[in-house]
Amino acid sequence: MKSSISRRNFIQSSALAAVCAAGGALPAVAEAVQVSGKPLPIRLGLCSYSFRNFTRTQMLGYLKELHMTELNVKDIKDHLPMDPAAQAQALADYKAAGVNLHAAGAIYFPKDDEADIRGKFEYAKRAGIKVIVAGDPTPESLKWIERFVKEYDIKIAIHNHGPEDKFFPSPFDVLKAIKNLDPRIGFCIDVGHAVRANANLVEAVHATGSRLYDVHVKDLTSFKSRDSQVAVGEGILPFKDLFQALIDIKYPGFVDLEYEINGENPMPGVIESLAYMRGMLAGMGYMTHS
Repeated sequence: MKSSISRRNFIQSSALAAVCAAGGALPAVAEAVQVSGKPLPIRLGLCSYSFRNFTRTQMLGYLKELHMTELNVKDIKDHLPMDPAAQAQALADYKAAGVNLHAAGAIYFPKDDEADIRGKFEYAKRAGIKVIVAGDPTPESLKWIERFVKEYDIKIAIHNHGPEDKFFPSPFDVLKAIKNLDPRIGFCIDVGHAVRANANLVEAVHATGSRLYDVHVKDLTSFKSRDSQVAVGEGILPFKDLFQALIDIKYPGFVDLEYEINGENPMPGVIESLAYMRGMLAGMGYMTHS
């Protein structure tokens, strides 16, 4: 994967555009991107699924280019295998690279199977990961998930998957299912899937509140089409409003880019997406680097 423009120029130009989108005055744009008096209230991360066609070694090289150290890792390719020995080697590689694994997933819980569900909690425990992003758990599996969040003290963030999701199209469907369960069972709001399920993102953030444990971001040009995904900033999702809602609830988790298109050459879109989000936050008056 090669780009015809430098990473620094790409990020600067994307950040300037994002500052303008956030309402910044053009003469102050350069200064806003460079410095700000307020610490960054939102932590940006990356889903390893964005690099699903690349090995762990290749992905670590791209993370270094991106200056990203926070990863939501998935058992895909060799990113974090379920096999304990292979997992141990992966964990050693991440540690050597200075990459922190803040979440694992999406991990699927498709059946009412105690041993299968325990094995996935053991997988997270071995990795020292405290948040499992759960994809499409069945209602029957929730009794075991609740038992194991108590036993392992590992949070479950149920990921909404849009209109195609049989059980959890939107965060509000998750809310109905878990409102009386242990508070360590919470939410991963996937913003692209949520809007396709007619969820208002600001309302969803406030409704999930202290049980919001992860956010997956992508952008769309149409709220009716999952195939309309584009780099963040090229679509119509209300990122300024989303970020402000997360700031308002003092969200402590990560906003993880999940770039699902251009699988053979994701780096340009990943760079553009991260630059836009950093630029948006800069335009809102926050420092985006130390």
